[in-house]
Amino acid sequence: MTKFNISKNNILLPHLAIFGANLIYGINYSIAKDVMPAYVQPFVFIFYRVLGALLLFSAIALYFKERIEKKDILLMAICGFFGVGFNQLTFFYGLNLTTPINAGIIMISNPVLVLLASAFLLKTKITFSKIFGLILGIIGALLILLFKDGFSFGSTTWVGDIFILLNSASYAVYLVLVKPLMSKYKPITVVTWVFGFGFIVVAPFGLSEIASIEWSSFPLDIWWKFAFVIVATTFLTYLFNMYGLNKLSPSAVSSYIFATCFCSYICCDFRKR
Repeated sequence: MTKFNISKNNILLPHLAIFGANLIYGINYSIAKDVMPAYVQPFVFIFYRVLGALLLFSAIALYFKERIEKKDILLMAICGFFGVGFNQLTFFYGLNLTTPINAGIIMISNPVLVLLASAFLLKTKITFSKIFGLILGIIGALLILLFKDGFSFGSTTWVGDIFILLNSASYAVYLVLVKPLMSKYKPITVVTWVFGFGFIVVAPFGLSEIASIEWSSFPLDIWWKFAFVIVATTFLTYLFNMYGLNKLSPSAVSSYIFATCFCSYICCDFRKR
């Protein structure tokens, strides 16, 4: 009986971690829009987001010292580019130019992109059940989101929409590439290295806008939202995703993006009341 419970928990916890991460992502669409660009420009927001999370990850990693083989450093750097650097730059820049509801709809493409990336990079077989499951999830999400007030693809949002799509593609590649590293090293080790390389990518962009922040203009709620994006949307979500990805496939992890879409829908609706 004890063995059964342990096994059950081992299966349940990764799913709960991924689900929790995607709930935070869904809330983040609206919270980040309150901070950006009125108080913080996109690139400097990313700078502090990645720096803050990197410091938190590094503090934990000190207790789990693990040596990385030289042959894996390049892959860590590539994951840092796709999973943090390019990923964060395209998302925040795109969100600054589009609406939270548009971003939520576009992110539905992520499971499809992950499936394609897995087939191309890991030679994973695309089965009928996977395709059918994705189609059902996409239809369900679209039925809710497309009839939501505030949805509009047009000339005023198309640039931001394209950058959100690039973000989705970048994250799909990252989920597939980082999986082998997760099987070899501890999640905290991988995410610390990934964020270290990611910070190298975003730092030049953020430093160019750092003088634009007027910290004294931040009301209390903006301070809380600024901290939420760093601690919850970055630190906790990447930690949860790493834990889940250590146990689950990239396709399974990406399928939880539908939870992000639904949560984004609820948050957008709540903000208008």
